[in-house]
Amino acid sequence: MLTSRFYRAIVFAGELHVSQVRKGTAIPYVAHLMAVAALVLEHGGTEEQAIAGLLHDAIEDQGECFEGGADGLRQEIERGFGTAVLAIVEACTDADTIPKPPWRDRKEAYIAHIRTAPADVLIVSCADKLHNARAILSDYRAIGDALWQRFTAGKDGTLWYYQALVDAFQSNPATPRTLVDELAQTVTQIVELAHEK
Repeated sequence: MLTSRFYRAIVFAGELHVSQVRKGTAIPYVAHLMAVAALVLEHGGTEEQAIAGLLHDAIEDQGECFEGGADGLRQEIERGFGTAVLAIVEACTDADTIPKPPWRDRKEAYIAHIRTAPADVLIVSCADKLHNARAILSDYRAIGDALWQRFTAGKDGTLWYYQALVDAFQSNPATPRTLVDELAQTVTQIVELAHEK
């Protein structure tokens, strides 16, 4: 059963990301956060993991805007939701500095991290990547190659990243099989569509 802490996390995430939308769309960013939390719960995750799903982008995306910066936001997450939630959020954060390190360096480091990450991190991270991949596939079908203008790495870099993520998740036995299987199928469809265009 979910407790009031989960519903407080929904409100907190909504307030943090209130002015943020998904790349290239008018979709409120909180829709992604709720989808990630839903995937975590649907695949057997705990309340703490679902809360981390709601907050997984908080430090990376909103740290600089938060009173007290990224460190202040870390303290607020720990105070409101606990050390375990903060640890998962930290593990899902690939950068919290401005400017961010180069894209390829960040992604390669994140992929290496996934290969050895614990189960509580993997369920949140894989749910995040699955929801992102589903959105990419849906939008690619709708707008074609114009989609890739949204991404720093363009078409080739984004395809490389998602294929490398699938490999990393599959190589870690702690990754929930149902989640990584869905991610692999979705990424395969994206790659097949890319080869058709």
